Amino acid sequence: MVTGRLLPLDLAQLPTMLFGGQSLRIEEYTDGDTYVIRVEVPGLDPDKDIRLSVFGDRLQIRVERTDERLDKAHSEFHYGVFTRTLQLPLDAQADGITAGYAAGILDIRVPLTGRAEPGREIPITVAGKAARK
Repeated sequence: MVTGRLLPLDLAQLPTMLFGGQSLRIEEYTDGDTYVIRVEVPGLDPDKDIRLSVFGDRLQIRVERTDERLDKAHSEFHYGVFTRTLQLPLDAQADGITAGYAAGILDIRVPLTGRAEPGREIPITVAGKAARK
């Protein structure tokens, strides 16, 4: 399967890795003709705290954990809005994406066509010459 990634690293997460902070923890794998993304989101209400959006060939996961204002002696919970944007595989069918939530895990399934659209070459025009083909 071709994933369409140039790097095994999600560059959108670079600021979090460099400067610290909370990130959404995920795992990705292919299960037959389905690309699976699992996200750890324990203790959240998927109806109001989690949003999934597709923008072209990218999937955005947005999670918001709100702070209950209690007098806490200590808390290691992270509150706020956390997003993660993932590049979908080249052969993903974005209109067939489904998602489910159970036991604190968001399970996203993306159907794959098995064939990626071929790229196309862009001609380069050089001043004073016809375009190179």
